[in-house]
Amino acid sequence: IGFIWLICWFVFYEVPTKHKGISKNELVHIFSDENEIESHKPVAISDELPNISTSKLKAQSSKLTWYQLLTYKQTWAFALGKFLTDPVWWFYLFWTPDFLEKQYGLTKTQIALPIALAYTMATFGSIIGGWLPMYFIKNGLTVFTARRTAMFIYACFVVPVISAQYLGAMNMWFAILVIGMAMAAHQAWSANIYTTVSDMFPKNATASVIGIGSMCGAVGGILIAKTAGKLFDYYQHIGDKATGYYILFFFCGFTYLIAWSLMRLLVPTYKKIAS
Repeated sequence: IGFIWLICWFVFYEVPTKHKGISKNELVHIFSDENEIESHKPVAISDELPNISTSKLKAQSSKLTWYQLLTYKQTWAFALGKFLTDPVWWFYLFWTPDFLEKQYGLTKTQIALPIALAYTMATFGSIIGGWLPMYFIKNGLTVFTARRTAMFIYACFVVPVISAQYLGAMNMWFAILVIGMAMAAHQAWSANIYTTVSDMFPKNATASVIGIGSMCGAVGGILIAKTAGKLFDYYQHIGDKATGYYILFFFCGFTYLIAWSLMRLLVPTYKKIAS
């Protein structure tokens, strides 16, 4: 499927300035980087407006350096959000099969169906993640408020994962459902946390800020992998494997609300960074 997607990418993708199907209104909106994002109004276009050239665009804006980006609270809000929540996703991916083996004795292909269900739920979370803030925007909220509200809702949907072992004691599929719901909420959260960068920064800084945040998320992933391994080894050594997972699921359940709160503390109101 990945190769099919790659072929479609080569066939259909073109940079906006060379795309034959793009309208003048769309082109100006793409390269506007003005504060019309709050009002969400279309850009007024004059028929006499010339086509936008890449040389003109380069002349209109100067690239923000990494040092400059690190002076903005908006950069740290994104980086901190990634640092706290990316590790949770890696925990689900790497340790859920181990959890099913340790908790329920599943091995090899027995793990396939529960894992497939959790991943399928995560897929729907990715779709809903983009739909909900747009629903809020269409009903009168600003982009910033809509995004923040949606992310808070997604953070709340992760919390039930703390009950994975309690519910799983009744039936394994209850545990899979709450883990799958948490994975779906993560994907919805992830779709929006990336977009906060383009909401707050000009295009010539978006890739750099996402790079900084993704690096922080990767560091968090390394730390949780190491920490979880040592934690599980310790509790397995003392004959109490379940407690290790209780601790990690508790961490996973509340991390998003902590991340959301810290991001709001750093960026309480919307402010677009000028290029």
